[in-house]
Parts: sequence; C-alpha cells; structure tokens
Amino acid sequence: MAKRRRAKKRTVRRKAKRGAAKRRRKAAKRPKRRAAKRKTAKRGRRKTAAKKRRKKAKRRKTTKRRPRRKATKRKAARRRPKRRRAAKKKKRRAKRKPNPAFMKPVQPDAALSQVVGSRPLPRTQLTKKLWTYIKRHRLQDSKNRRMINADAKLRPVFNGKSKVSMFEMTKLVSKHVR
Repeated sequence: MAKRRRAKKRTVRRKAKRGAAKRRRKAAKRPKRRAAKRKTAKRGRRKTAAKKRRKKAKRRKTTKRRPRRKATKRKAARRRPKRRRAAKKKKRRAKRKPNPAFMKPVQPDAALSQVVGSRPLPRTQLTKKLWTYIKRHRLQDSKNRRMINADAKLRPVFNGKSKVSMFEMTKLVSKHVR
C-alpha cells in the first residue's frame, strides 16, 4: 500500500513538472509571435491583419457566450479582493392595489352561508373562510392533497359530490354566489 502511494505521488510530481515546463516554453514563444506579427504588418500586409480583426469581432458577436457559473462563497472571496460598493438607494414600490372586481362584496346563498356566514364579503375573503373551514375540519384528502372530501355542510355546495378537486371547488362555489 505504501509503495503504491509513493508511486502515485511521484507521478503527480512528474506531471506537475511537465506542465510547468510546457507553460514556460509557451511563454517563451509568445513575444516572438508578437514580433513576427508586427513585422508582417510593416511589410505592407496591414490589410490582412485588419481582416483578421474583423473576422474575430464577427465571431464574438455571433457566438453565444455561456453564462458564468455562480461561484461558491469561498471561491468568490479568493478570486477578487473585497471592495466596498457605494450604497444603492432602494426604490420603494407602491403597494399593490387589489383588483376592484375581487374586492366587490358578494352575497353567498343559503347552502354556502352555512360554511362562510350570511354577510356579504369579497371573493378573496370568501375563499379564505372556505379554506379555514376545510383545514379546521380536516377535509383535505390525506393521500391526494388536491382533493377535498365534502362533509354534510359542503355537499350541497359541491352539488352532491363527495370528492371534489380544489380547482373544481372554485368553479362550484362561484355558482352559489350572487
């Protein structure tokens, strides 16, 4: 086991050395390439260099850049030094106004008034009261939470059905409102 570990460490070190050597070689070539480009431009081949630049610019425009991955907090902290940004002023949003159609009081009929009360109330409050009744009496199906089991008071509201989905419920309740 110890021999394997040592051998592994050796290979890792060798690879690191090779990588460093490659990088050095590339770095040594770079300035030469730049000098060669300068010479070609001086010799009267400036047009070709300009063409190459235009092509590169086109490629940049047409190719889609991948969105950068969000770095973890630690990595982000390592990458860039902390800078204090000027405090931005937060815009206060105006409170969202409720739709007047929802706020218009509606009168529940006799069947629905046993569940939510006989006073006229907005549709939003009607739905809230209906849900509080359903949750208080544990009428939501335990396996399929979208289904509501009707009890004696809710059965006439649900047109005699014993089980109704919550989406169907709103449709049925709207028929019992004036």
